[in-house]
Parts: sequence; structure tokens; C-alpha cells
Amino acid sequence: MTAAPAFRFSGHETFVCRYAWLPKAIREVSKNPLLFKDDDEAMVALGVGKNMVRSICFWAEMAQIIVKPDGTQKHELTDFGRELLGHDGHDAYLENSLTLWLLHWKIATNPTQPLFFWYQLLNFWHRAEFTESEIIPFLAKNTPPGAGLRSESTLEAGYRVFVNSYVATRSAKGEVAEDNLDSPLVELDLLRRSGDRRAGGIGPREVIYSFNLDDKPAITSALFGYCLHDFWIHHHPDEKTLPFRTITAAPGSPGQIFKLPEASIRRHLDNLKESTDGAYSFEESASLQMAIRKKQTTPSTLLESVYASEA
Repeated sequence: MTAAPAFRFSGHETFVCRYAWLPKAIREVSKNPLLFKDDDEAMVALGVGKNMVRSICFWAEMAQIIVKPDGTQKHELTDFGRELLGHDGHDAYLENSLTLWLLHWKIATNPTQPLFFWYQLLNFWHRAEFTESEIIPFLAKNTPPGAGLRSESTLEAGYRVFVNSYVATRSAKGEVAEDNLDSPLVELDLLRRSGDRRAGGIGPREVIYSFNLDDKPAITSALFGYCLHDFWIHHHPDEKTLPFRTITAAPGSPGQIFKLPEASIRRHLDNLKESTDGAYSFEESASLQMAIRKKQTTPSTLLESVYASEA
């Protein structure tokens, strides 16, 4: 039995991912695979300070667009990174909302170095609403024993990066904070402010956030099919069938990561044969509902389908 991959708790330097960062990382790493070995050189190439250089590297790795093979100092573009954001990629400048959903998916489901806060909040917090005073003890309780002692400040910083990735922060005057102007995932409307209340009923008032559990029309059946395939090959590579419940509720599943209602998932599954060119299908009877793997396909083929559906 293989050991579970180690979670990443930090590396973002408390910065959310910004619009220009991922395309810039693709462009510069393709020219210089040793870019992130030298902070000073990377600062010049990327036009940002040292902490932001490290954050760009972190988010590019988390989004699975670049990778550093074990034992090397070089980064390489992944096939996904090249096909999505490369010079001739499907969406080199992050102009399509499908791309933002794909990046959200990749960040939330990184198979080799999962990001602890995304993993816990999207998969194991089972209420729509939450506040910081509720989440920090939840995160502390679920920190794996082998991860070492994680300070409360590390958990607070990671939690705030998660929230600020999806909800633009505002000043007391209601202005959007500069740090969040370029956070592309805010556009997904996955997380919302939904009010405020006193912590424990007696403390200072704190913001209540809630996941958007509604249908998300921007998620097409082709995108759903790509992500289902990604989930399948990483979590159930030897299975020929997956039950409906696994697709809707299992950790790392499309239902969990996209916070989709069951009716939306069923609609996408009904379209699965068409959206994956027959690689997968969905069948149901009075007692059984399952997706079936019919034939081999590739992530590249399914990614082509995602953007072909927009043509």
C-alpha cells in the first residue's frame, strides 16, 4: 500500500494566485527551466519581489501546470500546462471561465502534493456555512499526525488564503483590496459572504461565508467529463464502473470540488457518452446508477473536447 502524499500547508507566502502569474510562469519556465532556482533571476524575469516569486512557483505547481521532477533543480511544463496556457494553448490568457474552473479543479485535486486547506474545506466540511472561529479548530483537529506541529497562525494564514482566493476582500470603505484585484477564482462565485455573527455568541462579529451549492451553468458537460476522468484515473484506476454516490460525494470527486447539486451531476452524467466521445457512459436501473468506462481516452483528447464545445 502506497503512503499518502504529504500535504502542503504553506509556500503561498500569504498571496492568492493572480491572473498574470500562471501564464507568466508557463512562458518563463519554457524559456528557462532553472528559473525558480535563482530568486534574483526570477525576480527580474517575472517583474515581482522575492516573496511573490516563491508564490508564483507555489501556485504554478499547485495548479499542475509545472512540475519539478525528483532529484532535479529544473521545472518542466506539464502536458496540461502546455496545452492549456502555452503559446498555442486553448486559453493562453485566462479569458475563458472554463479555464478558471479547470484551474480550481487542479489546485483542489493535486494528487502528489495536496493543498491541505482546499482538501479539508471542499471535501470534509459538510455544512454550507462557516466562520473562521469554526474552521480553525476543525483544521487543527484534522491536521494529520505525520504533518508535524502546525501553529494556529499557519492555519489562520492558510484559511484566509483559501477564502481570499474566492471572495474579494474589501476595506472598511467597501473598496476591493489591492491584493485581491487579480484573483481569478473570485469570478467563479463558489464562495460568498452571507452575513456575520458573534463568535460563540459573545465574541466580536465575524463574517459568515457560504459555499454556492446551486447549479453552475459555466461548468459544461465536457468539462465535467474531463474532471471525472481525472478523478477516475487518480482515485479508481482499476475500476470499470463508479457508483453515482462516489461521483457526487467522495473526497476529490467532481460533486464535492464543484459543489454541485445532484440534479446538475445527473444532467452531466446523462450527457457523458456524448461529451467523452463514448469513452464513458452512465447507466441506471431501479437499483443501480453508475458511470461505466467504455474505452481508453486521454486527458488531451478530453481537454480538446472542453474547448471544442465552446467553438
